[in-house]
Parts: sequence; structure tokens; C-alpha cells
Amino acid sequence: MDLRRLRRPRWIAAAASVVVLAAAGTWTAAASDDPPPVHRDDQIMAIDGVRIDTSFFTANGTERRPAVLLGHGFGGSKNDVRQQAQDLARDGYAVLTWSARGFGRSTGKVGLNDPDAEVKDVSRLIDWLAKQPQVRLDKPGDPRVGVAGASYGGAISLLAAGHDDRVDAIAPSITYWNLSDALFPNGVFKKLWAGIFVNSAGGCDKFEPQICAMYQRVAQSGVPDAQAEKMLEERSPSAVAKDIKVPTLLFQGQTDSLFPLNQADQAAKAIRANGAPVDVDWIAGGHDGGDLETSRVQSRVTHWFDRYLKDDKSADTGPAFRVTRTLGTGTGDGETRLAGVTADTYPGLEGDDRRIALTGREQDFANPAGAAPPAVSALPGLGGGGLSQLSSLGVGVSLDFPGQYAAFESAPARDDLQITGSPTVTVHVKSTSDDAVLFAKVYDVDANGRQTLPSQLVEPIRVEGAKAGKDVTITLPAIDHEIEDGHRLRLVLASTDLGYASPTAPATYTVSLKSDLSVPTALSEKNTQAPLPAWVWWLPLAGAVLALILVVTGRRRTTAPAAPEPELAEVPLQITDLSKRYAKSADRYAVRDLSFRVEKGQVLGLLGPNGAGKTTTLRMLMGLIKPDGGEIRVFGHAIAPGAPVLSRVGAFVEGAGFLPHLSGRENLELYWRATGRPSEDAHMEEALEIAGLGDALARAVRTYSQGMRQRLAIAQAMLGLPDLLILDEPTNGLDPPQIREMREVMIRYAAAGRTVIVSSHLLSEVEQSCTHLVVMDHGKLVQAGPVAEIVGSGDTLLVGTAVPVEEPVAEKVAALPGVASAITTDDGLLVRLDADGSAAHLVAELVRLEVPVESVGPHRRLEDAFLTLIGDSA
Repeated sequence: MDLRRLRRPRWIAAAASVVVLAAAGTWTAAASDDPPPVHRDDQIMAIDGVRIDTSFFTANGTERRPAVLLGHGFGGSKNDVRQQAQDLARDGYAVLTWSARGFGRSTGKVGLNDPDAEVKDVSRLIDWLAKQPQVRLDKPGDPRVGVAGASYGGAISLLAAGHDDRVDAIAPSITYWNLSDALFPNGVFKKLWAGIFVNSAGGCDKFEPQICAMYQRVAQSGVPDAQAEKMLEERSPSAVAKDIKVPTLLFQGQTDSLFPLNQADQAAKAIRANGAPVDVDWIAGGHDGGDLETSRVQSRVTHWFDRYLKDDKSADTGPAFRVTRTLGTGTGDGETRLAGVTADTYPGLEGDDRRIALTGREQDFANPAGAAPPAVSALPGLGGGGLSQLSSLGVGVSLDFPGQYAAFESAPARDDLQITGSPTVTVHVKSTSDDAVLFAKVYDVDANGRQTLPSQLVEPIRVEGAKAGKDVTITLPAIDHEIEDGHRLRLVLASTDLGYASPTAPATYTVSLKSDLSVPTALSEKNTQAPLPAWVWWLPLAGAVLALILVVTGRRRTTAPAAPEPELAEVPLQITDLSKRYAKSADRYAVRDLSFRVEKGQVLGLLGPNGAGKTTTLRMLMGLIKPDGGEIRVFGHAIAPGAPVLSRVGAFVEGAGFLPHLSGRENLELYWRATGRPSEDAHMEEALEIAGLGDALARAVRTYSQGMRQRLAIAQAMLGLPDLLILDEPTNGLDPPQIREMREVMIRYAAAGRTVIVSSHLLSEVEQSCTHLVVMDHGKLVQAGPVAEIVGSGDTLLVGTAVPVEEPVAEKVAALPGVASAITTDDGLLVRLDADGSAAHLVAELVRLEVPVESVGPHRRLEDAFLTLIGDSA
């Protein structure tokens, strides 16, 4: 695959072959009426003097199939993932499970996924898979293989992808990106979780000696040292961040004080920066308990591997981002009810920040001797019953001791507030000791004063040099939590916490506010997206009857579509050598040899004079007419009438006819019902929010202005929230305020990572609303690229100066060789070059004339650029 690295570690190439010491026979699952039997071969493999206990699962069949390596959690063994291995084998995979060093029946010391031990073992297991007749090979010695696992097993999947270029896809769950950051957040020792780690492995002597020594040293001092941080960083996926370039499906737990959501956020950003596909899924549970959504998670992992290991482009890998929200408990059974909210781009932990004013005077509080009694937030290791998930149901289990914390509070919320991400705040900290350790948390306080700590999460902060006083910006734990109308936010800074090591010497801390609380709301209700529609729908129609006809005829296909191209799976549109002749003409073309590409998040302007071929191109893109040559690929799929990928395309081409006596909403609902699709797939409210029709939706369409009809038609095109939205002259007949509103509609729609293509003759509007341009004339491409590049390629330069330029100086500049004219502006000079002029020569002359130049840049309107381009192509 193109996403895999080309390098291969030297220690893999030089490795001796794996030796099979013992085989425990073959076990065959009893076959039911439906599932095929699964065969399991148990083997002990000798790798560098260590015995690794493995199981190999396959179903019946002689064909070669992709392989999957399944890792287990810390303190567990290969037996923990047996059921998932069997399920994957039935789904057509060859699955290898193993017990990591020091766990189960495997020997060796626990190395916390040491690259020279546990990670090296995985590469040897891949060597073994490459020799099995059931396993599909990309080339000799290189099996098609994915790696998945939770917690410790999730980390090994990331590390394997970074160290071995044969790994093709990974699906890590509730794991770490930087183990040092996870166990020593902001320089504070996470003592309770570290102790659970050591004990769950069987004690300190089960670890490599240097790890045991590190733990004992830090546990005794209570302060992580540079050597400890370096050791854990070297064994973390972040150490090989630049080398993880495979499709990655990241699951992270919301109730997880061990590996919180910021660990997956760092991983997602780093891997996506390498160019690899990354989807992120925040599940309800985590290491502190709650619902781990095992069935849904494993099903999504299977679909992920179907897509990237089996090359099944029809596999539904799910949304780019999903977060599970708790709706309360079920009827009578006490089980929590969960619902998924999705978005077509991962928002990260910041975005659409809302500032919340906090009140509270400067406050003093104590760090008690011995750091006792400690405040309580999460209860590590005791969350199996879902204690942390109680916070999502409005039940608080946190405890702060009077005199050991400062608190600052907001006014009651006037509307529901959905927080998704990491709130931030700046405070001033002063201490009677050199260093201070604070524990920051934001409570949800209801009208009765009852407070709930979302997901039981707290952020430790070590403030060095606090005796002199210091401003500190605190990034609080990432959460997905709704603050209901009338509730308040309470920021608490405590001196102790049960899960962490605090200074044992008594001290007094003084804290005051320096900023508002900033909370991210990127996944509020108005920004929420649902899964992409899966039905053919591509053109706003004149009334419900025509919609129904289109839906029915859209099911037919005349020819088999071309195979999808995996490398274009994330590209909204690529047009290659597209041509269309005029009817009854062998040599006259409406479109000829047209090629361009559109990326996610772009607003692309399609420009050209009348007869340039714009509308013909759009009609071919929507499958309405067939090209005579070339091809159109939408998300890697070739376009043909009725192609399923057109379900991801929405279009407004020649306006939509509406029934005038019905309201705007009734027209849209009637249209959607005619398609036969479930009402929830329409995402009516999201589309209407973007279109901005407001109260007009309740009025009869006959009362609408032209601008309102246009926006209603756009809303109809956006029903189902298609990934690619095509608008042909959407501002026709609109007055300037309506045009401005339409511009904002397009920008809002693309802001969530979707793509808009707009054909328009209003160049000033295109310049303000579009990020990229394609200029056509006589059916051919004239130029394509970012707006700034096309506009900025003229011969007029704006010279910014430190002080205004006097008129005599401007006259000297106008007289320079290569300069056609120079006039003064408020910011400096506007210089037009002639055919012999150049920017470099101009700057040199300006310096010689002692003009105080601060900047030099192109100055040209899109209209000028457009006329120049069309003139050049004529």
C-alpha cells in the first residue's frame, strides 16, 4: 500500500527465524448452522531466548487471507482476546494472538513494550506469519497484516506500525501515546495507577531491572526525574511518531484517568500529519470503568480491516469522529442508555471556544503536612462497576476538604452548553514553598448546589518557582459533557488528590483568576453530524413526484462501474482528461481534456465565460450525462448514472420547484419522504441551521423572496449532509445582502471538512467565499489553484512602508527602469511594472532610494486575473 513505509529495521532483516518449541495440538470450534468452524493452533515460539505463547486462528478455506495480530491488556494474556480472534477468523482473517513477555505462559521480563524486546517480538511474529500458507502476501516476507489491541495491546499496535514497515493498518484502543506524559502528567507522579501497574504484573521483580529501579526511585521521592521520563518516552509510540503512516482507527475512553482523551488526540494529530487516514472514536468506558462498548468496537475494527486489509472499498468504516453520550438509564433494568454523536471531521480538543466568566476573590488554602487527607476524584482500579460513569448520570463521587482548595464559579447557564474537548483557564499562583502542586477540575453544579465532576477527571499541575508568584495557563482534562440550562461551572484548584503524589511539606498556596474559563463547543448540537447517507440522492427536484421518479431510476445501472481507487478514497473529486463533444459533432467539444482535483474542506470556484463548459462539467459530475472520454472519481469511485457514491453528493443546479401553498419545512419533508429514506437520515435541522432560514420555514413558500427560495433550495441540496455539495449559480437573482448571506452559507457548510464546488459569474463573491479556483475557457482548463496564487500572479505590487511615502519619492520610483507607474497609498506605494520589470529589481532600487520598505506583495483583483487568463487563452 502507498501508506506503508519503505524502510525496514536492520534488526528485522538480520533476525534469525522463529523456532517452534512446542505445539499444543489443533482445536476446532464446534460448527453451528451458520458460523464456519475455526481452527486454533497453540505454539510456544522461542524468540531471542524468550518463550512466547501463541495461538493461530483460521477458518476453512484454501485461499490466502490477510492476517491480524491481537494484543492483550496489561496483566492479561492471549486468552483475553480469544473470542475476538475467533470472530475475525470467521470473517476471513488469519489471526495470531500471543502473551507478551512476562504474562501468561510467556517467559521474560516485562519491558513496557521495549522496542528491543516486546516490539521486536511482534516483528518476529510477522516473520512467522509470512511463512504460513493461509496468509496473503504483498511480497515475499511481507504479509498483509493489521494489529489491534486495548491498553498495553493498543500501544504495541502503534509501536509495531512505527518500527515495522510491513504493518498495513492498526486499531489501538484506550492506550497511550506518550507513557511519560500519561504517568507523569505535568511533572506530577500518578502514584496510584503506577502502583496498580506494578502489582497487576506480579510485583516489581517481574519487570526489567531498570524499570523496577525507576519505579522504586520515583515512588519513594514522589517526583519523576529526567531519567525516568526519558525511559518511558523511549518506549512510547510518540518516539516513532513520524514513522506511523498506516490507516489508524483510534478508540479512547471517556472514563479513563490512566490514559485520558488527550493521548488519542496527540496520536491522531501526529499520524494524520504523516498523511495516513485516521478515525477517532470516544467510547463511554475506560480504565476507570463504564461501558467499553465491546461489541460495537470490535465490529468497527472488523470493518476497518475489511477496508484497509481486504481492500473492500464498500466497507463502512464509520465516521471520522464519534463520541458516545449517556442518555440516562433504561426502563427498569438500571442499564445506561448510550447514543453516538458523529462528525465528518475530527474536531480535536479545541474549537469553537466559548468564554465563561468566573467570579471569586484571591484565595489562600493549605497543602497539609503529609498531603493528607487527600481529595478524591477518580478511583483507579475500583471502577469496574462503572463508578466514573456515574458522573454522566449526574451522580458525584468526588470529595474536596475545606481549607485545601480554592473555588471560582460562573453564573447559571442560560442555555444548554455542550462541552467537547479541553477547557482552559489562566490563574496566578503563589506559594510559601518553592514549588506548588495543584489539582484542577471543573464541576457541573445544579440548581440545588449538587456538584458532579465529569468523568471524574482532574488535571495535576506542578508550578516551579511559585514562591515569587507565576501566571499559569491550565489545560483541563478533555470531556464530552452537557451543562444544562440553569447549571453553573465551578473551577476548583485543590492541593491534594488520592491518585497523585503531592509535596509532603506543609505550605500555603494563593490563587487568583487571570482569565475567563474557555470551553470548546465544537460538537454542540448545531455542529453535530450524523453518519453519511447510503442511498442515491443527487439532485434537488421540482416537487415530490419528480423526486420519486429520480430515486427509482437512479437504482438502474447500464454498465459495471470501474473499480475504486484506494489512493483516492479520501479525495472528494478528481477529474482526469474529461471530454464531451457537442451532439452530432465529431470535432467540436463542450469540454476537452479537463483535469483537476478538489480536496476536503475546500470551497472551489468554477469560473469561465458563457460557453466555457462549466455546466456541462457539473452535469457529468452528477452522472446526468456521460462523458465521451476521461473519467470522474468521487472519493475514489468512478461516476456513472446511479453510482452509489453519488449518495455523498448534493447539488443545486437549476433551482428547485416548490409547492407554493406549503411551508418551507413541509416542502423539504415532502421531498425527503418521496426518496423513501428514513427521516433521521435527512438531518433536517443541521441543514436548516447552515442555510439560516429561521422562522421563515413555517411560512408558505409563495410568501418567500427570491433569496429565501434560493436558500430553501440550498437547504434541500444539503439534506443528508452530503460530503460534496455542488452549487451552480446559487446567487442568481439575489440582492447584495442576500448574496452575502449565501456566501456565509457556503463557508459554514465547508467549515466542518465538507467540500463545496460553486459555479458563479460574480467574481467578487467568488474571491471572498472560495479557497480555490478552476478557470475554464472553450471547454479547457486555463488555470487551477488557491485563490491567493491566481489573484497574486499579476504585475501590480503593493509596497508597504514604515512611514508614508512623499510624492517626490513616488515620482522617482515611477521613473525607475521597469516601472510603468507608482502612486502613493495610505500604506505605502502601489507600483505597476512594465514588461521589463521585476519585483527583485524593484526592491533593490527602493532600498537604494532609502524607501523604508516593510513588505512587498501582489495587488490584483480576481476580476483582473480572470480577464488576463481568459484573454491569454483566447
